[in-house]
Amino acid sequence: MKKIVLIAFLTFAITAKSQEIKSLTLKDAITYALENKADAKKAKLEVENSEYQIQEVRSRALPQISANGGLTYNPVLQTTVIDGANFGQPGTTIQANFGQKWSSVAGVSLTQTLFDQSVFTGLKAAKSTREFYQINEQLTEEQVIERVANNYYQVYVQRQKLNVLDSTFVNTNKVKNIIKGQFDNGLAKKIDLDRILVKISNINTQRQQVLNAVQLQENALKFYIGMPIETKIVIPQSQFEITPVAFSEVPNTANRTEYLLLKKQEQLLEFQKKANEAAYYPTLSLTAGYNYIGQGPEMPWGGKPEDGVYWSDFSAIGLNLKVPIFTGFGTRAKVRQADVQLRSVKEDINDTKLGLDLAYENAKIQIDNSVITISNQKENAQLAQDVLNNTRNNYIQGLASLTDLLDAENALTEAQNNYTSAILDYKLAEIQLIKSKGELKTLINN
Repeated sequence: MKKIVLIAFLTFAITAKSQEIKSLTLKDAITYALENKADAKKAKLEVENSEYQIQEVRSRALPQISANGGLTYNPVLQTTVIDGANFGQPGTTIQANFGQKWSSVAGVSLTQTLFDQSVFTGLKAAKSTREFYQINEQLTEEQVIERVANNYYQVYVQRQKLNVLDSTFVNTNKVKNIIKGQFDNGLAKKIDLDRILVKISNINTQRQQVLNAVQLQENALKFYIGMPIETKIVIPQSQFEITPVAFSEVPNTANRTEYLLLKKQEQLLEFQKKANEAAYYPTLSLTAGYNYIGQGPEMPWGGKPEDGVYWSDFSAIGLNLKVPIFTGFGTRAKVRQADVQLRSVKEDINDTKLGLDLAYENAKIQIDNSVITISNQKENAQLAQDVLNNTRNNYIQGLASLTDLLDAENALTEAQNNYTSAILDYKLAEIQLIKSKGELKTLINN
C-alpha cells in the first residue's frame, strides 16, 4: 500500500512539474534557443570540426612514417638463362634459379615533403578556414535570434486577439442579461434576444479558432527555441512597450555578418586558386627506409643459418623530384574554374551590399509608418470604446437599436485588433532595423 501511494505521489509530482508554467521573456527565449536549438549546436560543431580540418592540412607538412612487413612463398622459382661465357664456358647456356622458396621483409619507411606549393598554400588557408566557420556560427546565431523574435511577437498578437474576444464576450454577455431582463418584462422582442445569443455563439466560435491559433503559434515558438512542446509558457505584457527610435547614420555594411562571411569566402577561393596554380610548380620530397629481410628454403620466422635461413638488413635514402611539363591543360582548366568562382562571389558581395542597404532603408520607412499607424489605431480604439459606451447607454434608455449596439461592439473589436496588428508591424520592423545595423545580439542584453 505504501509503495502504491509513493508511486502515485511521484507520478503527481512529475505531472505537476511538466505542467509548470514558464514565464518567457524575449531574452529568455533567445538564450534558450542559442543553447538548445539544433541549428546553433550544429554551427558550434562546425567550428570544432574546422580545427580537425586544419590539423589534416598541417599533417601534409609533417613526416609520414609507416611500418611494413610481408611474408612470401615461391612454390616455383623463376629460371634465368645465362650465357656460359660469363663463367668461362663459351658456347654453352646455363640455367639457374635465383632466389629462395621463402622470404620475409619487415621495415620502416619515412617520407618528408621538402617543397610542395599546394601544402604551403593550404597552411596559409588554415587560419581563414577557422575564421570562416566562426563567422558562419555568428551568422547562424543571428538567424536564430531573428526567427525567434519574429515568432515571439506573433504569439503576442494571437494572445492579444484572444484577450479582445474575451473582453467582447464579457461585454456581450452583459448586454444579453439586459435584453433577457427586458424580454422577461415584455420590454424587448424575442428576435433581439435571439440575435444577441447568435452573437455570443459566434464569439465563442471565433475564440476557439483564435485559441487554436495561439496554441499553434506557441508550439512553433517552442520548436524554434528547442523547447519541449508540452512546456506551458506565458509572455509578459511589458515586453511590448513601444519606444522611440533614433535613426543615426547609415550603418557600415562591411561590419555585417553576411558581408564578412562572403569576404572570407572570397579569401578562401583565392587560396583555392593559388592551390590549383601550385600544380605548375615542381615538388621535392625526402624518402628513407630501413628493412630487415630473411630468406631460405624454409619459413624464415625462427629459422637459423644451419637451416639455410639467413637474415640481413638494408636501407636507402633518396630525394624525389617531380617537375610538371604537360598535363593536357588540366591545371589551366582548374585555375580558370577557380577564377570564375572568385568572380562569382565578388558579384554576390556587391549584390549583398545593395540588399543590406535596402533592408535598412525599408526598415526605417516601416518604423515611421508603424509609429503613425499605432498612434492612429490607439486613438481609434479609444474612440470606438467611447462610441460603444454611449450606444450601450442609449440602448438601455431606448434611444438606440440593437443593431447600433452590435455594430459598435464590432467596431471596437476591429479597432482593438488593428491596434494589436500595428504593434506587431512595429516590432517586426524594429527587428529588421536592429538586424540591418548588425545588432541582433543586443536583444539578449535588453
